[in-house]
Amino acid sequence: MTKIKTGIYSGSFNPVHIGHLVLANYLCEFEGLDEIWFMVSPHNPLKEQADLWPDDVRLHLVEVAIKDYPRFKASDFEFHLPRPTYTIHTLDELKKKYPEREFNLIIGSDNWLLFPQWYEYKRIITENQLLIYPRPGFTVSQDQLPPTVRIVNSPTFDISSTFIRNSLAAGKDIRYFLHPNVYQYIQSLRLP
Repeated sequence: MTKIKTGIYSGSFNPVHIGHLVLANYLCEFEGLDEIWFMVSPHNPLKEQADLWPDDVRLHLVEVAIKDYPRFKASDFEFHLPRPTYTIHTLDELKKKYPEREFNLIIGSDNWLLFPQWYEYKRIITENQLLIYPRPGFTVSQDQLPPTVRIVNSPTFDISSTFIRNSLAAGKDIRYFLHPNVYQYIQSLRLP
């Protein structure tokens, strides 16, 4: 039986922006993934939680951004795991619950360079497929990677959620950095 190739794109998505959406779209259409699950993280152990918008708001923003593309799914899977959530635990639980799927962890080249700091990173690499997408200023060479890790040549956007939040707080009109539904929802809530 051929397993459903499912990309796990974890992040705080605080908020989700066009850079996230373009990357996920590219991975589905050009890199052989059947689906991508936007795994909204309740708390990244390497980030300060105080900067996070509420979990339900971030999840809803992903839902409204992806609702018209059937190969994307917004996931609150990590909301139901013990905190802090670690990637290895998420992947272990996903494999138990969805044995018909092959999960591919999607990370940026900036995170790959920090990967030895991740909890049980060697087991993540050994037991899972990883896709590394380019981030400006963080180069990774394919010839130095384990066989379970592959670099994808996706378009790069130097946009961060921090930039989005700071711009909104400064009253900037950045509607084209966000999916229109996301921008409208943020405006209606008067975030940040």
